Amino acid sequence: MGEEILKLEKEFIQAIVKNDAEAIGRFLDDDWIIIDADGGVVDKARFLGVVKSGDLSHEMMESDDVRVRVYGDSAVVTGLTRTKGKFKGQDFTTQERATDVFVMREGRWQCVFSQLTRFSKE
Repeated sequence: MGEEILKLEKEFIQAIVKNDAEAIGRFLDDDWIIIDADGGVVDKARFLGVVKSGDLSHEMMESDDVRVRVYGDSAVVTGLTRTKGKFKGQDFTTQERATDVFVMREGRWQCVFSQLTRFSKE
């Protein structure tokens, strides 16, 4: 089960790097929200909207120290994620602890919650 979730997480990341809002949307439950590294709450429609508009684009996203924990019909994925991209024309790079929560819904895994925590190695 953990391997299935790990594969799904990799496909999710690939969709984000391709800046493919439709593909990203297939991984996200309609109720999905993300808590960004500054504590802001962004819902699915807003997130996909900034991807579709081109305001948010990723050229790189890599995760290390990925851990998957499955609890029946839910799973928690954590990792140290590095990203590079543009937001509203400004370049950005990040290093964050990322958490994704997946739930089995109608026979498939859907991400219902994501949280980013800024992380800097000392």
